[in-house]
Amino acid sequence: QVQLVESGGGLVQAGGSLRLSCAASGRTLSNIAIGWFRQAPGKEREFVATIRRLGSSTYYADSVKGRFTISRDNAKNTVYLQMNSLKPEDTAVYYCAADLSFPSGIYFQQRSYDYWGPGTQVTVSS
Repeated sequence: QVQLVESGGGLVQAGGSLRLSCAASGRTLSNIAIGWFRQAPGKEREFVATIRRLGSSTYYADSVKGRFTISRDNAKNTVYLQMNSLKPEDTAVYYCAADLSFPSGIYFQQRSYDYWGPGTQVTVSS
């Protein structure tokens, strides 16, 4: 079992940056695939980014490619989502999730992930 807690959300102007953190306890993140998802008001939760087991690969939604970067700090057992050039349409609750299965599930599907954090709000003003 793994517990995940997101932090780093807040209010930022368009064009600004935020770094979200996903801290884990109960398991070592280095050998777990971690995904970031987001849910805007009135919309379904959607895939944002993922870093696969052992940090070997990263994948991004087209809407954030080139602006967001996912990374892992094994010493801190934390995964980060660096968000640059933020847009009002990035406003959402951001969730991190852990896929403990081996082999890992399909990275952009929510059902591939076994554990979820409570989420952190990101609001981008225009």
